[in-house]
Amino acid sequence: MKTYIYRLATGLLLALLMIPSALAQISVNPSGVNVNANGATVVFLTYGGLEGYVPTEAQWCGEIQDAFPDVGQRCQPGTLFGQLPLRSNFGRTSGTGGFTDIMSIPASVARRAYQSARDGDDSRFYYVRRFVPDTVNGPDVYVAVTCRLTGGGARTPFALLDVQMRFQTDATIQSVAAGETLPPVEAEISYNGTGTLRGRWEVVLPGEEPPTERDLLTEATLPVEERGLQRRYTEVGSFSLFLPPSTGARFVLRGPNPDDIPNEVEGLYQLLLRIEATDDKEGDSNLASVGAGEGVVHTGAVAGFPIPPLRYFVGQASGHAAPVRGKLYALLPEPDMHWADETALDFSWTETPLASLYRLEVWASDTERVLAAVLPASLASYRAPAWLRDKATEGHLRWRVAAIGYEGQEIARTDWRMVRLGMPAP
Repeated sequence: MKTYIYRLATGLLLALLMIPSALAQISVNPSGVNVNANGATVVFLTYGGLEGYVPTEAQWCGEIQDAFPDVGQRCQPGTLFGQLPLRSNFGRTSGTGGFTDIMSIPASVARRAYQSARDGDDSRFYYVRRFVPDTVNGPDVYVAVTCRLTGGGARTPFALLDVQMRFQTDATIQSVAAGETLPPVEAEISYNGTGTLRGRWEVVLPGEEPPTERDLLTEATLPVEERGLQRRYTEVGSFSLFLPPSTGARFVLRGPNPDDIPNEVEGLYQLLLRIEATDDKEGDSNLASVGAGEGVVHTGAVAGFPIPPLRYFVGQASGHAAPVRGKLYALLPEPDMHWADETALDFSWTETPLASLYRLEVWASDTERVLAAVLPASLASYRAPAWLRDKATEGHLRWRVAAIGYEGQEIARTDWRMVRLGMPAP
């Protein structure tokens, strides 16, 4: 018996010696936050001490328990409220052994937590992120953030929940002649908490490199070392406004002066709403407290989604009539356009409100499809990859776009258009 106990103790000691010292130091700031009991909440989190570990899934649950033989506290079975979806996972490594996480609590999780509390359970629930060993042997590590149900007002982190930009007109896709002034623009913003909304309006001109998904995030959604690195475009206006305490209220932000919006060159434009990070004591993250850097990261106006651009078209392609509201039309490239060497090729089309997805097809011949791209309804443009040029074995390509409805059925399709390689004949 003594020999057995000795061997067991020796085995446990050896196992402990194999565990990297960093695992006990994985921590998060803030470790507890107030969240909206009646809707969505977005919070900026910083983890530190990740040496030898990488983050994996994150879950919300009503209760937690000891994770032994792993480390930390994991979700208790039977109390799971939801899991962070992949589309909302904007986490990035940050600093030295650090990780920036955007906790986007959907309204469905808040409702389940509220119902659980109404039934007599604890009004708190938990966000648990799991970390697994990278190149060393050791247990998984679970780190929990306490979420406290509140009304979503002043004591809740200042975060944007939804942004809808539009022209003040009935047209779904705005089209004007060159030199014609565009209608006024506005952005309807839903938010939690209170704080200063500061930012600017920018325009992507025809032919410019389009913004990436990271470029369309608010500054407060990015790790501190990525701030200031987003691609900049032509600025046409700025703003700085105080938003009063609110629980998911909507605020209408007036757009830039229509006279300042570029409209001289024919082509597809994109109007961007760029939101800057501001001070927010309810959501600011202390890097030093978790060993991920120095100072405090301001997180006012964090958002768990990219803000989609507002598109408008200047001119009429090849004399065709301007797009009709709600119908699907191909915009660029124009029919029989020549794709010159070493230039980018952008496909674009009008949006239709009934679409959940768009499918772009490019064919090299009647029987050979060389590209099929499926894009979300928030995107109505696509930049062709460089290898697509090599697929044009007969010197040209054909393309079209189809709109896919919410039940998976095709609801609209553009006519075929031709793209030719090389320069046009003199």
